[in-house]
Amino acid sequence: LHMERWRNHVTAEIKRINRNLQSIPSAQKTNVIRWWLQAVHSRFEHYKTEHIKMLKEATVLLELALWKAKLDDDDNKGGGDSLEAPTKKVKINVECTRNERRVTSGANIVIKNVLPFLALK
Repeated sequence: LHMERWRNHVTAEIKRINRNLQSIPSAQKTNVIRWWLQAVHSRFEHYKTEHIKMLKEATVLLELALWKAKLDDDDNKGGGDSLEAPTKKVKINVECTRNERRVTSGANIVIKNVLPFLALK
């Protein structure tokens, strides 16, 4: 959706500059084209920044999803140390177990291999 917006915006800008250049005197065309290129470049930087923000959000969501999958998978296997804590003393161990499962969820490997496909080049 984000890249589609960018494509539509640039297409509209190209059509606009082509339409406008026909009515501009030859002596001013160079300045108008320079201004237009600066405006398009500025818009590109805006969309690039938005893309980076989206990648960061997607990375966090992917990490959380992998962590949740690891928690669910371990619970379904009946790993012995379930996350349901019957007492407060066990709660410390539950938090430790949750953090351990986060580290061992494999998110760092998956994210490292997924992000190159989403990055702008």
